[in-house]
Amino acid sequence: MPESSRPKIVLAFDFGLRRIGVACGDSVSRSASALETVPANQNGPRWELIASMLQVWQPDMAVVGLPYNVDGSDSDMTGAARTFAAELTRRFGIEVVMVDERYSSLEAGARLQAARESGLRRRRVAKSDVDAAAACVILERWFTEHT
Repeated sequence: MPESSRPKIVLAFDFGLRRIGVACGDSVSRSASALETVPANQNGPRWELIASMLQVWQPDMAVVGLPYNVDGSDSDMTGAARTFAAELTRRFGIEVVMVDERYSSLEAGARLQAARESGLRRRRVAKSDVDAAAACVILERWFTEHT
């Protein structure tokens, strides 16, 4: 099978200074599933947890959300997200692409709240749930634009 038509496993990251939401999907179904949230602090993310996910999922590439302001200009977090993406490549040798993540957390929160109101979700929506769901939104945007 030619490389370009081979199904790809993709991990997506919703970067944050306290938590990084992670989702996984594939280029065949073009859907994403929330995995978990990786804790982060002033020293950066828990890289060993990211390494473990990469080992388990063996992704072909990663997608990192790029936080812009509403007007499309760089936000206070844009540089930190780019640094995180570069560090993913440096540490793990994985291809990383950036995707505009504007409103992904709002969309994720609305999806989770709708699931709760419909009875599909029973427990309350935590910030970590929103972060992982935002990673799904980011990955779904990439699938829409690139596959």
